Amino acid sequence: MEMLRRNFFRLLMVLFAGCGLIASPANALVEININKGNVEPLPIAVTDFLQGELGQKISDVVAADLKRSGLFAPIGKGAFIEKIANPDAPPRFEDWKVINAQALVTGRVTQEGDGRLKAEFRLWDTFAGQQMLGQQFYTQPENWRRVAHIIADAIYERITGEKGYFDTRIVYVAESGPKNARKRQLAIMDQDGANARALTNNNNLVLTPRFSPNRQEITYMSFENEQPRVYLLQLETGQREVVGNFPGMTFAPRFSPDGQRVIMSLQQEGNANIYTMDLRSRTTTRLTNTAAIDTSPSYSPDGSRIVFESDRGGKQQLYVMGADGSGQTRISFGDGSYSTPVWSPRGDLIAFTKQSGGKFSIGVMKTDGSGERILTTGFHNEGPTWAPNGRVLMFFRQNAGAGGPQLYSIDLTGYNEQLIQTQGFASDPAWSPLME
Repeated sequence: MEMLRRNFFRLLMVLFAGCGLIASPANALVEININKGNVEPLPIAVTDFLQGELGQKISDVVAADLKRSGLFAPIGKGAFIEKIANPDAPPRFEDWKVINAQALVTGRVTQEGDGRLKAEFRLWDTFAGQQMLGQQFYTQPENWRRVAHIIADAIYERITGEKGYFDTRIVYVAESGPKNARKRQLAIMDQDGANARALTNNNNLVLTPRFSPNRQEITYMSFENEQPRVYLLQLETGQREVVGNFPGMTFAPRFSPDGQRVIMSLQQEGNANIYTMDLRSRTTTRLTNTAAIDTSPSYSPDGSRIVFESDRGGKQQLYVMGADGSGQTRISFGDGSYSTPVWSPRGDLIAFTKQSGGKFSIGVMKTDGSGERILTTGFHNEGPTWAPNGRVLMFFRQNAGAGGPQLYSIDLTGYNEQLIQTQGFASDPAWSPLME
């Protein structure tokens, strides 16, 4: 990737003056308590940013991000009474209260003399009649969508008190061709499906891509020369390398929270165990030693524990152990089998795939196995991945009779399920950390 990707993150942010700027969400009249369960979406008006078509595109992406979260209900522009002519001036709050817009977003987009784009917005509490937030950003015009996602994140955080997740990307396996000759390649896109591009060619089967915590590396498995190997791919340079040449097959690689190790499953003599590899010294450490299949390891956010799946009890179940392999304990006890566990970035939950009664479900449980909740069930759902704020999951679904899998997202309430538009079939999604 070009240097622009790195330099983009040096955005200049300026907080506008206003008494609402230093108030915490707990003190604001407009807020959403996302811990209440099924939350009623907050009516919000997102006006077209002045000036021109690009301003409208940015505001449309902001509104789409907020709506897709399930926490906001953007009001149709046809209901607007006031036409914002000066986003720096307080709006006519009565005109917005009458259409029940509890929050209002106004903004402006201008071109600087040096060619940079300047995007600014204000968030208003219409019923309190005050500004809650104001920011401005400078960047290159081609990064306008990224600015829109950053603005949506700022609004989300100001009203909910939680970090947003819109300025993120998804790496996934893009699938094409007939079912009996399916081609698969790594691809990456924005979390809303925009800006998709291929990372590998489709000459070899690829599986289980995962982001590094530093966001510049991806680990994945590829069947090159009919031999499964774990690879590291540098996003900026496109350079890749084999993690290690092991005598058996390697599966389900994933980074440690500090990005210094890769944990994976190695198959030898008919069984599979879990190993870690130090990426600096390339030394491996074996963590499990059974005659079963142990795979799909995932670290807790602090790196102290690991969840994994194992059939050592006769069918796939979830187990938790210390980062050194100690204290291996089963945590799943429901009907059916459990697989693809992923520890929440908040540390409080583990997401999983559950197969029972001929159907596949995506669910979550507490880290001791209690409080199991199924979020969605279908013909074939699999492979959950967490948004960096730990409030939303993405997974892939194959519907009965469908030509191929598609990506979906769902929040922890289980009510807000969304199809993620991709150019073709898609599977094995992995959510990036927040970009910087």
